[in-house]
Parts: sequence; structure tokens; C-alpha cells
Amino acid sequence: MPLIPYTTLARSFKSVSAFLSRLASGDRALLGAGTLRQARRTALAGVAALALAGCASMAPAPRYMDIALIGFNDLHGNLEPPHLSIRAPGAPGAAPVEVPAGGAAYLAGAVATLKARTPHHAVISAGDMVGASPLVSALFLDEPTIAAANRIQIDFNAVGNHEFDKGWRELLRLQHGGCEKNTAREPCQLSRPFPGANFGFLAANTLRADGSTLFPATGLKRFSQNGATVTVGFIGLTLKGTAAIVVPSGVAGLRFADEADTANALVPQLRAQGADIIVVVIHEGGTTRAGIHETSCAGLNGDIVPILERLDSSVDVVMSGHTHAAYVCDYASVNPQRPFLLTSAGRYGTLVTDISLRFDTQARKLVNKGARQVIVQGEAFASGARQVELSALYPVFAPDAQVQALIAQASAAAAPLAQRPVGKATGAIRRTPAASLESALGNLIADVQLAATRAPDKGGAQLSFINSGGMRADLVPDAQGVVRYGQLFSVQPFGNNLVVKTYSGAQIRAVLEQQFDDADGNPFNSRLLSVSRGLRYRYDLRQPPGKRVSDLSLNGVPLADGAHYRVCLSSYLADGGSNFSVFKEGRDALGGGQDIDALEDYFRQHSPVAPPATDRITRVSAGG
Repeated sequence: MPLIPYTTLARSFKSVSAFLSRLASGDRALLGAGTLRQARRTALAGVAALALAGCASMAPAPRYMDIALIGFNDLHGNLEPPHLSIRAPGAPGAAPVEVPAGGAAYLAGAVATLKARTPHHAVISAGDMVGASPLVSALFLDEPTIAAANRIQIDFNAVGNHEFDKGWRELLRLQHGGCEKNTAREPCQLSRPFPGANFGFLAANTLRADGSTLFPATGLKRFSQNGATVTVGFIGLTLKGTAAIVVPSGVAGLRFADEADTANALVPQLRAQGADIIVVVIHEGGTTRAGIHETSCAGLNGDIVPILERLDSSVDVVMSGHTHAAYVCDYASVNPQRPFLLTSAGRYGTLVTDISLRFDTQARKLVNKGARQVIVQGEAFASGARQVELSALYPVFAPDAQVQALIAQASAAAAPLAQRPVGKATGAIRRTPAASLESALGNLIADVQLAATRAPDKGGAQLSFINSGGMRADLVPDAQGVVRYGQLFSVQPFGNNLVVKTYSGAQIRAVLEQQFDDADGNPFNSRLLSVSRGLRYRYDLRQPPGKRVSDLSLNGVPLADGAHYRVCLSSYLADGGSNFSVFKEGRDALGGGQDIDALEDYFRQHSPVAPPATDRITRVSAGG
């Protein structure tokens, strides 16, 4: 039998050993005519010749290893498509298009597609994977979101501030599993026992009283190719201001160290462990003016910038979050001494950042890095009269069947509660800020809290405050004006209790001044509180601290510094959340029911509810 056909056949197999295995089995399709012994002897001679020829012409092992980092952040338990769109470039010469995005099953499909391009990959979350979640996840203490992330097979999650919404003990349960009851809600409703996360939580600067970290500070992932190994080291960081923006009891006994100092101290430790590439994953961020498909740092600002300016220049990539902004920024264009690749993937799983790294295995250095945003397009949606269709300009990802199944299970379990009608609204009640920066939804929530605690046996409240971060979604009724419980839950998913405390007029004035302590003359940098009906004031940021708030009155009567007033707050604010330290000074505290229960009762008693006017606060500008 001729030699060449066998070498040709051998080349069609993945390896010589695979061909020999088939040959040894006596496969007649390979042997053809002739005796088995003759065919094997001739074929083996051909394979030997092929192997020798291969050795003579064998190329050296590839010098470069390509590694993919696939990143997302601020998922906030958005398992179902969040009915959000990404504004993206249209066809050449055409207007931009709105691309429907999000949904954990489609996120899983997108991640799987990006993984398939290379065996060398890591999937990273930059925090707030859970917390402030929709009902389908939050009702079950975010266990379904952890299950979805397990299916996606992520590697690490850098703990964000919202991971502490239910307290650090509950966060430990999410990592390690089990059914320990740490909150008012029951754990393990869908899975008993709950297995916990298959990926690592990282929190390098989240420290216990003894200086140890709540979770590991760093993680390593090693990749091998033709005998060469490349190690990527990850440092996970929580924003150092976490204690000021979560319920204090949730972080009791913890402190949050400086982000840059913490990371810089860990870089040499990772190098000593063999890390060739250093990635900082931090739940802190900024904003830019660049579009999602640009790699520009145009207009970059925010709390991430001073961290970058102090970060060890040998760090290669900074994956960020917290601001819900999407950007890919070559920070060397801002500061050549800090050549970081800075990324953030927006919010709610609508985007993933595809980061490409090329490592020279001979020179032992990273020679190229770049990133792009990938829109997680899965299905069209309608929101009121607005219809967002799939775009042929961008990939549509197939949903992961297992993630779909676990979402369906959680959705079915939550449906009876989520779909329960609670009342009606005359129109959409939104968080959109007015000129004064108050919002219709904020004013409504403040009114709801006041109504729930006005009676003497409920606390005797005279006024109420709500922080903007305490409202996580707009309240939009259906075409018949019906509002359902699931929508209320989306607005207030934290499960805060209402608390009534006594404050002097001087303390209330001090709280209102605290809104502007970090504004630097820019009202959009303030932490404006919405106020209940009857409370009015003016503010002028051109005035010095202590003089910015004026004309403060309640029901038409000026607030007297020496008088005392009963004030309703969420338990979050009452404990000094969002850095409103004066709220902690209140006395004669009386706890009440949950905020969402008060909201439901209000709709049952006052439907149809109209959006309140946004005229309680007056912002004084240079023009008047």
C-alpha cells in the first residue's frame, strides 16, 4: 500500500496517537484492502516518516500568550432583563441606535461567547453584584444571583458597598453557603442548603478589628501554553467610604482602609507569588464624556482619579465600578507616569468589558493591552409606548438555558407577590431631578413616611427626609394606571425600617447644610434630601458653609433653632448613613414598620396617587 495516503490520513487527526489508536482497533476504513498485518506495518512506517518530517520542520512554540479578562460590575441582582437600552453608533452616516441590553441569561451567553475565543480567560466582577436588587433576587436574599454567577463561572468578585446591605455576616453566608438566618427574610427558600458562591470574594481593604481582612485580599490565576506559564494577580478593593453609605450596623466592627495604600502594599506580595500581570479590581469609579465604543479618557473625573494618581505604576489594569458609568480609558493619555488601562462596564449586566492582554513569554512582559465594551443584547422590550427592537448592527447572544431555568424558578416563586395590585397612579412618578434637584418620587416617599408616622402612637412625626440613593427605580403604572407590589419593591428594595427621632431646629438646619459639604459650589455634587410636604427652604452655594440654607419653614412657620421637632427617617439615615452624622444625634427614637409596607399602605389609602410637585426647595443661582 502506498505511503502517502497514510500520512495524509494521519494529518486529518488531532494527533498521531489518535491515528494509531484507530489503526490499532483494526478500522477497515483506514486499512483498506490487504491483510491487517501488512496494512499496519505500511501505515506505521508512514506515520514514523511523518513524525520525523514534522520534527525536522517543527516551528518554535508561540512566543506570545493572549489572555482575556471579561468584566462586569454593579449587577445588583438584575436577573431578568432590566428593560434598559444602550445608545450605540448606528450605520455609517446614520443616527445612533438604542440597543436593548441586559438579563443574566444573556449575560451568561455573552460571557460564554467571549470565553470561547481563548482558553486563557478570567471573568471578574467589580462589586455590587448583589444588594439593591429587584424582587426576583432580593426576596430570596440574592441567592439566585449567586447561583447565576456560579453558572457563569466567574473567578472573583471585588466586594462593593451594596454587598453589605444585609450585614457582613449575611455576606459571609453568601460566600460560604448555609441557611443561617441573619435578616428578617428567610434564607434557603429555593435551595436547601444554599451552597454559596463557587468564586472568590476579594476585599483587601475591608478589615476586622484585629487587622485581618473579612475576605481574601488577592487572588491568582495561572495560564499555561507550550510549557510557558503566565500568572495574573488580582487585588480586590471596596471603596473606603463604604461605612458612610451603608447601614452602620451592617459594617459594625469593620473599617475600610485607603484603596491606593492597600493596593500598593500588595503589589510586591503578588510579584513574590509569581504574578506577571497585576489587575486592581475596585468598587470605585468615575465618569467620562466618551461614548461606549470610544477608548478616550475625555472628561474623566470622580473619586477614582486621586486613587489612580497614587497607585503603583506597575499595575497593568484597573477594573472599576460603583458609578454605573461605562468607559474604556488609556490612563497614560492623562498621566504618562500611570499607564493603566481603566475600565467600567456600566450597570445591571447591560455591558461586559472585553479586555485583551498579550504577554511575551520569552521577555516576560506584557506587550499589549486593550479593551472594548460588548452590549449584552438578548431580547426586545416595550416600556409604555416605547418599543426597543433588536439591532442587526450588534450581536444577539443566546441565553444560557440553566440560568434561564433558575430565573424562571425564582420568578415563579415571587410572582404571586410581585403581581399583586396595590393601587393606582395618575402617571409616572420619577426620580428625575428638577431644577432644585428634588424629585417627584423623592417627595412622594417623604410624604409616605410622614403619613405612616404622624399619629402620636406611631411617633408623632412632623416632617420627613429621604435620600436619593434610597430610591432605586422609577414608579411607572401600566396602561390602566395600576401599580403592583413588585414595582414598589423595585423602588425601595432595602427593607429599611422607619424611625422617628427628635431634633432641634438647629440640628435640622445642620443636616441640610451637610447636603452640600462636598459640593464645591456644584449642586450636582450635593447629597440632596427630598423633604415632606410643608417643609420649605432655599439654598445658595455661593454662600459660605453654615449660611447656604435660608428661609427654612414648616407649614409656613419659620423653624426655630431652639424648638424641637419629630422627624421620620429610614433606619439607614437614622444611623447616620450617607455621611449625615447629625442624624445620629437625634433622641427619643421610636422604631416603626418597613418602608415598603408604608408605601403599599399609602397607595391603598390614597389611590389614584398623583406625582407631587417639585416646588419644596428653591435653588438660588447666579441669575436669581
